[in-house]
Amino acid sequence: MADEMVQRAQRFINTTYNNGATLGISKLEENGQTGWPVMYALTRALQYEMGITALSDSFGPTTLATIGEKYGKLDDTTIPSANFCRIIQSALYCKGYDGGEIDGQYNARVKAAVAKLHANMGVETTYPGSSLWPKTAKGLFNMDAYVTVNNGSDTIRSIQQWLNGRYILRKDYYVIPCDGHHSRDVAKSMLLAIQYELGMADGVANGVFGPGTQSGLKSHTVSNGTTGVWAQLFTAAMILNKRSVPLGNFTAEVQAGVETFQSFSRLDVTGKGDFPTWASLLVSYGDQSRKGTACDGVTMITPARADALKAAGYAYIGRYLYNPSTTSLPEKQIQPGELATIKAAGLRCYPIYQTWSRSADYFSYNQGTADAYNAIDWAQYHGFKPGTIIYFAVDYDAMDGEVTQYVLPHFRAIMRTVGESSAYGVGVYGPRNVCQRIADAGYAAVSMVSDMSSGFSGNLGYPLPTNWAFDQISTITVGSGSGSIEIDNNIASGRDTGQGDFDAGGVAAGLDVELDKAAYQDLLVRDVRSYLDLIGVPETGGDGWTDSDWATLGGISNTKACELVLSADWLFTSLARQLKLRKALIQAPVLWELRKLNPLDFAADEAVKAGLKDDSSTGWGQIFAWVTIDARNYCMQQGIINGTPLTDDDIGAVWTQLNEDPTYNIRSVAYLTLYNAHQLGQSRPGLTTGLAETQSLLARYNGTGDDAAQYGRELIGLYNVLENYNMLSRSS
Repeated sequence: MADEMVQRAQRFINTTYNNGATLGISKLEENGQTGWPVMYALTRALQYEMGITALSDSFGPTTLATIGEKYGKLDDTTIPSANFCRIIQSALYCKGYDGGEIDGQYNARVKAAVAKLHANMGVETTYPGSSLWPKTAKGLFNMDAYVTVNNGSDTIRSIQQWLNGRYILRKDYYVIPCDGHHSRDVAKSMLLAIQYELGMADGVANGVFGPGTQSGLKSHTVSNGTTGVWAQLFTAAMILNKRSVPLGNFTAEVQAGVETFQSFSRLDVTGKGDFPTWASLLVSYGDQSRKGTACDGVTMITPARADALKAAGYAYIGRYLYNPSTTSLPEKQIQPGELATIKAAGLRCYPIYQTWSRSADYFSYNQGTADAYNAIDWAQYHGFKPGTIIYFAVDYDAMDGEVTQYVLPHFRAIMRTVGESSAYGVGVYGPRNVCQRIADAGYAAVSMVSDMSSGFSGNLGYPLPTNWAFDQISTITVGSGSGSIEIDNNIASGRDTGQGDFDAGGVAAGLDVELDKAAYQDLLVRDVRSYLDLIGVPETGGDGWTDSDWATLGGISNTKACELVLSADWLFTSLARQLKLRKALIQAPVLWELRKLNPLDFAADEAVKAGLKDDSSTGWGQIFAWVTIDARNYCMQQGIINGTPLTDDDIGAVWTQLNEDPTYNIRSVAYLTLYNAHQLGQSRPGLTTGLAETQSLLARYNGTGDDAAQYGRELIGLYNVLENYNMLSRSS
């Protein structure tokens, strides 16, 4: 919503600093909306008016020091110019305060706004009156809120105000938000507060949980009956970790809350604010001297290492299902015979799946689908039994917006694929916020928390996830000699105990792999075009449609159809490997149906969308919803996939998925292939299914009768072209 006074502030910047490009002040969109671009422009304008030559978006040490050195404080007696005052007035409006008429007058309205700003910050006792001081000016020129926003906690806001009021005069303490939400700034301010109370001097206190802070806390245990600042800090830390205790003195109610927290965190339940409890409240990794019973690592577990781990008290070992690199960390992936070694030592293993998951652009619905299929494939290959939970990694500091946009769709696909295609469970391995949000969405049963990354924004200010299974707190070395192994030391909650017995494992030999596109894509496209042209399917048009009508309504060329199929090669490969059949059997009908899309198909789809029809063949594979329902129900009955049986009442929902989601459509093509074998009385298709049976299956995709038989004759040739290059890729 546009604010007229913010719009006036934007106009003031644009008109006053119209040569702003030379000053690094970008022209603002006059939309009446507060945001960082406005704050950056105001900050640069303020610096310019103070005579600073190197302008910056940051209200940093130079800006802060210049205010102190030149003016001491900002008010009607010190502000040097009308434009200087207008900048302050504009900033007040951008923060939601009445800045007057942006007329360059530090009048009664501005003074009242500054006083209100200070009260909201919690510094009105330190800074009484209506003058703006350097640190509160810094707090004015940013996007921090000083009132409770977005369902924030009033109690947390009172903690933020208390911290500001008590410590604002310390050299390295700056005004923190008073918005009712825990955050990175609040977490650092808590550590600074503790360091100040421990007696650390300015310049020594740095907001880092270092040896001096840890040593000091070990002599500041608080317990029932403790009052004063240490009780205040401890109860504040509890509240910031979403523990419902009263702020202030350490009472019996606080003790009960501490015991609950200690039990949840797998700390010794003492009911006291001892050092391990302080540590767990203040930093994500907590007390790194704690001995865990779980670990994970990138090193093969040999008999000697297994013995060393067991002797050190470890029971659960996290190991990686897959390593996409052939050169980096050669033992990261579970090695042949390793699980047998783990079992023989009486240890248990929980599997982790990670490829490249270190930036937001890795994560997507399609990548989640691919990762899920690959993880299932490798878990079965290694011999993990049904019921095993696979931990999928988010190995970077995902911002909350990135979790929403990228990570959640990724895990929605993982949960859907693992749930439908296997008897495994889904876990998440990542920072606290990522783990909790995925758990809250219902996409992971348990979490493995990367708490060693204490600087991650997704760990700072977030409590331990409610469903945590393994908490990664330190890297240590266990054993000696041939038994020496570096591990990540994890605390185990007992929510997942891994697996202690394993199947013999799968066989990967003969299964399809992704096409070697560098070697074969151009050749495959060429041969597909040649074959289709040979049987009377031109590059475009055909079937009696004019090229104009065909193209106008979205017709797909031979080349484009082939390229689309190859763009989803990862999915065709995954399905073929999962179902142990040849992927050309799924590719051929999809490629054909994509090429054969015509105006009647589009018209039928529009009729369903308009409610004029209940069903039509739709999507990449041109499948009817009722056929999909029959095929999926058959596969559920056979234990091939999991799910709730579908009925005619689901036709609308199934049709929409077929129409809008190519992954659902292609999966359904694969399941229909298995159902068609059943309908024909043939054996389930596999890696050695002959050409005659394959042609029958392809024909059945189009129904029965002469037209279907012709369909089969046309598609078997297309199948052979695709299978030729799939075979070459398998052999390379």
